[in-house]
Amino acid sequence: MSRERVRRAALPPAQENIDKLVKVISEGNYYGAQQMYKSISARYVSAKRYSEALDILHSGACLQFTHQQVICGAELALLFVETLVKGKIPCDDETLARIREIYDKFPRIPLPQHVGDDDDMHELTEAIAAAKTRVDGCSSFLKAAIKWSAEFGANRYGSPELHVMLAEYLYSECPEVDMARVSYHFSKGNNLKKFASTLVNFMGKCYPGEDDLAIARAVLRYLSAGNLRDANMILEEINNQIHSTEIEFPQTELTVFISFLLQTMERDALPLFNMLRVKYKSIIDREPAFHEMLDEIAERFYGVQRRNPMGMFGDIFKMMGPE
Repeated sequence: MSRERVRRAALPPAQENIDKLVKVISEGNYYGAQQMYKSISARYVSAKRYSEALDILHSGACLQFTHQQVICGAELALLFVETLVKGKIPCDDETLARIREIYDKFPRIPLPQHVGDDDDMHELTEAIAAAKTRVDGCSSFLKAAIKWSAEFGANRYGSPELHVMLAEYLYSECPEVDMARVSYHFSKGNNLKKFASTLVNFMGKCYPGEDDLAIARAVLRYLSAGNLRDANMILEEINNQIHSTEIEFPQTELTVFISFLLQTMERDALPLFNMLRVKYKSIIDREPAFHEMLDEIAERFYGVQRRNPMGMFGDIFKMMGPE
């Protein structure tokens, strides 16, 4: 019998190790359990028993999160994705459901709202640091999962469901929300209503002048992907949702430009498209990324070739999306 077959046969069923590790966790030995999760799962990976390695890592990540062990849980979550890649596991509904189970266990802790004395400020500082740790861990896990799903699934940009998860977590948990990142992932997702509700929520609490930027960014994201239907639908859905709120749709030069742009996209009107870019240049300049997106729109809808100063490396960075 070969050494490889002996090693494979020597490993017990994964559930035996899972039960043992649950006991270690229940005793509060989180770090000791973490080292055991890593070493035991590595043995199953070496034996090419990927399914059992995944069972161990999935159980460990969820259990560590249940006990608020964010760093340990995030490390095991990332190892879960790395094992998917090593085992060349296809991106299917069952595996996506397991990733969602891990994602749903990531802690969500609201920041303190009332800051008074120095003790409150110290508590807030610690809470912000903890939030950044959670966001970094979840982002690393989901970005790796998106990359895996792009390689072993049908969508070249990765699973739309995973993009929505990342957008949700970034919006709800980041101490300082980066709406550019949130919009990027929502636009690659498959839940336009949730994207619209997030934008409406943001409009209700953002600083003046940020609401029209967020709306324009969403529309341009869809258009730069060649998706005129959803570019129109996101505006329609925002308007539908704000009817039941006290929020007003911002009537600014930027939203006027977006309205004219959508009408222009309905026809073969490159001269009008270029005229709009010239007329509203000072408004478009508010966010430099808008110019790049408009270049992409011109290429997709009108066949205008773009000059990429970074050559193929620029294309690679573009596909990676915002960090």
